[in-house]
Amino acid sequence: MRQYKEQVTTNKKIQKIFCNKCGKEMKVEDGMVKEDVLEVHKRWGYFSEKDNEVHSFDLCEACYDELILAFKIPVEDEV
Repeated sequence: MRQYKEQVTTNKKIQKIFCNKCGKEMKVEDGMVKEDVLEVHKRWGYFSEKDNEVHSFDLCEACYDELILAFKIPVEDEV
């Protein structure tokens, strides 16, 4: 979940980011996120029960790691 600080310009500056799963606040300094976060933005398609709904959320790295442990097929890891 992202909270923005409104500015006079059309650009938005990130003020806060929270992990939607655990609620942890990510470190943000001067509009720049100082730790990595998974940002998901999904517009559901025609053949979905959520046709044209848009879902957005953020996950901290620990919650991402917990999520992918439940996958039957592991994520592909390129190093």
